[in-house]
Amino acid sequence: MIEDLTVRTMVRNRSLARAISYAAWSDFRSMLEYKADWYGRQVIAVDRFFPSAKLCSHCGALAEALPLKVRTWTCGSCGMTHDRDVNAANNLLAAGLAVSVCGAGVRPQRRTPGGQSATKQKAPRREL
Repeated sequence: MIEDLTVRTMVRNRSLARAISYAAWSDFRSMLEYKADWYGRQVIAVDRFFPSAKLCSHCGALAEALPLKVRTWTCGSCGMTHDRDVNAANNLLAAGLAVSVCGAGVRPQRRTPGGQSATKQKAPRREL
């Protein structure tokens, strides 16, 4: 599971351009995809607008604003303290597992009462 980032847009940021280019994220993703295909695995890319860092991995509450300089934050609903990166990793893992089980895409929740629902895709029964 990876986060679908627009590297082309991120390189426009003068302070981050060199570090992003040095990391070669685009090359890493292409290598990851061909190796996954080679071994019969699936790479799940989570939508770049999914609020992985702002979403509480414990209760599911969404933080209003979370600037990049804030590295740890406390959820207003459950009181759980999160490291920004660890929380985002937990949310990306949960979203990727939901995609692999349910077969739906990962997008931010809509403003509907129940959010975006995904139906479980059952494999057809095989006759023996």
